[in-house]
Amino acid sequence: MLKNVKKTIYIILMLFTALFIFSSFFVRAKYNYFIYGDRPILTKQEPGIFFILIFIILPMGFLFYKISLKLDRYDKSLILPISILISFLLQTGFIFAFPRLPTDDSKTVYTLALNMFYHKDYSSFGEGGYLHMFPFNYGTVLYIMALLKLFPDSYVVIKSFNILFSLVITIMIYKINGLLDCKSARKDYGILFFAATYIPGIFMSNFIYNDVMATAFFTCSVYFLIKFVKKRAVKDLLASAFFLSIGNYFRNIGLIFLIAAIIYVVLNMNVLKAGLAAASVFILILAVNIPGLAQNYYLQKANIISGSVKENSAPVHMWLNMGMNFEKLGFWDDFKSYSIYRIDASYNKQLSIKLFKEDIKEKISNSTVGGLLSHYYRKLIWTWTEGTYQIERYGFGNDMDTSAKKCPRHGGYEYRTFATNLFKDDSMYRSAMNWILYVINFLMYLFILFGLIQRVKAGKFEGLLLVLIILGVIAFYIIWEIKSRYIYPVYPILIILSFQGFKRAYDIAFTTVTKRR
Repeated sequence: MLKNVKKTIYIILMLFTALFIFSSFFVRAKYNYFIYGDRPILTKQEPGIFFILIFIILPMGFLFYKISLKLDRYDKSLILPISILISFLLQTGFIFAFPRLPTDDSKTVYTLALNMFYHKDYSSFGEGGYLHMFPFNYGTVLYIMALLKLFPDSYVVIKSFNILFSLVITIMIYKINGLLDCKSARKDYGILFFAATYIPGIFMSNFIYNDVMATAFFTCSVYFLIKFVKKRAVKDLLASAFFLSIGNYFRNIGLIFLIAAIIYVVLNMNVLKAGLAAASVFILILAVNIPGLAQNYYLQKANIISGSVKENSAPVHMWLNMGMNFEKLGFWDDFKSYSIYRIDASYNKQLSIKLFKEDIKEKISNSTVGGLLSHYYRKLIWTWTEGTYQIERYGFGNDMDTSAKKCPRHGGYEYRTFATNLFKDDSMYRSAMNWILYVINFLMYLFILFGLIQRVKAGKFEGLLLVLIILGVIAFYIIWEIKSRYIYPVYPILIILSFQGFKRAYDIAFTTVTKRR
């Protein structure tokens, strides 16, 4: 019975992955802030460039994997530090080559951290303040304040910590893969080098916000939960719960990971037994709520707030309403939803919920079934096939030049470099990088699908937790406001699943060639 449930879960992800692959032959998801502004774009696929890049990147992938196999003779105590060093140097070089300034939310949380640290200014929790509306970002503000206390006021310091978190992610990817494929005779240095040099992982170290550190905590939580189910050591469960709670504190999508974890534990009751499984669920749920409760207690004790920080914060309905923005596929709706909360409801949460529900109801009634299906299909395809996690804006950054644009530019650099000039605006280098990442993402889905098919055929479902998390994130962003950056926390899982499929495909291709000889 449990095996059939696991199989069904795998098949559901296979269907979504097949949809992403099939759709990519006809439409291409784009994000280019300089050309289109802050909006998602779906255009017809350009098969010439698309297939040329596939035929270039795919053989290169097999070649690099073959080279990585030759390193199996060396111990990981040598290879692991080397790969980490390579990643560290690449990321360090990148943040100095593109000294991107914080923008939007990242600029806001940095400014709030400065005000709180140097001036003890907590007015942002007052009505109309940023943290009054979005108290979930207080964790990021605290994090930046801690760095300001320990180190000089410098963007480089914060980005350096991003690099450290990114290195943790790389190590965890390698360790999770090892847990799932522990019977492999190979040392799988291929996934280690892929994770260490994964371009979005390198470029996002330039983004001063919560994405990188939250991803590190979530990935650690996944590792320890899989290890707990395998070893049944309570210390691993506690570690998983701890990392999940911290990850959720910095980025409030921990509920997706929590639900996936609960289902994963329940479907492994034959291994854990009912008592341990029930205790595990209780500990995970409890842990996720502790940081928020502790934060609320501290803020009230310090007389910064009088009630819960969530009492009059922007409701989830605001993001659900943005998710039904038909003009921009559920992307940012240019302050329309914010205006309902701030102006129409005057920051009254309950009134705004009523207004948002009315707005959502009106959108549904004014649309056809076909229109709704088209909206959610396009929204889904853009989110998951854009492939760059919007690094064009959040990694590279861009200049403040407004001369050729009707909309104001967001961003800029502390200083210009050879690299910033090379990748200026919509240069061929920037465009080429977007194309390369798009195709790599497509190929990853191909190998994810192949790997899932192989696992279902073999009746092996060791990666069940990873599959559940991906399905949870897919389901969540069907209804929520979207950005392709929002799925960055699951890139480690995509790497692991794609590598497993890639490895199997390589073995089959190599065996076939050998037999023919």
